[in-house]
Amino acid sequence: MVAVVTIPKDLHGFLSPDDPVAISFWIVSIAMVAATVFFLWEGMSIRQNWKTSMNVGALVTLIAGVHYFYMREYWVIIKMSPIVYRYIDWSLTVPLQMIEFYLILSAVKPDLNSGMFYRLLVGTVLMLLFGYLGEAQYINAWIGFIVGMCGWGFILFEIFVGEGGKVAAESKEVSDAVRSAFGTMRFIVSIGWSIYPLGYFFGYLTGVVSDSPLNLIYNLADFVNKIWFCLAIWGAAKTETRLALESK
Repeated sequence: MVAVVTIPKDLHGFLSPDDPVAISFWIVSIAMVAATVFFLWEGMSIRQNWKTSMNVGALVTLIAGVHYFYMREYWVIIKMSPIVYRYIDWSLTVPLQMIEFYLILSAVKPDLNSGMFYRLLVGTVLMLLFGYLGEAQYINAWIGFIVGMCGWGFILFEIFVGEGGKVAAESKEVSDAVRSAFGTMRFIVSIGWSIYPLGYFFGYLTGVVSDSPLNLIYNLADFVNKIWFCLAIWGAAKTETRLALESK
């Protein structure tokens, strides 16, 4: 006798091959975990002055990976944008990414003014806090959007024409490898991060884009903006370590 297996119709939490958004959540979560292992492993073979930066990069991908597991469950079961999870993720990972701008420059220029770190932190808090308050309807959505954009603009000013940008461009202690990494990170924060305010505007303020394509785009953006960001730091650390060994 052949046993008949009845498959329940409502499989909460399981991926459907017809749900590319849920699949993208899963792919990004696994990629973040793999990136974390890679960065921690590589952090053991670089110079001491780069280890903090590399470990912070691993924290970025680890925190994102954990949140993506929860966001995937939220999407699969409820089919809504996991706004709270995303902002909790961003409230932890984005400040860590901003710290990285300071860390990679201080790795080669130890006397770097800490004011750069605090200015980037202020811009980050403004951007995320008001973005969340607007999207969660605690304040007027347009006010949240505008003030959040001001925070992002403050960050861009610092890394392009502020102290951070000037040190990266003009300081003799900054090598080509560090300058290249700084440029890549700056590109991600300016171009890569533009996905998020665009999503806020077209997805939430105007309703032109629905939740499914919006979350798919957000997931792909996080994949690039977090992992590539940390890979740029890893590349600079490996290059600096190799040059230091060759000079001995």
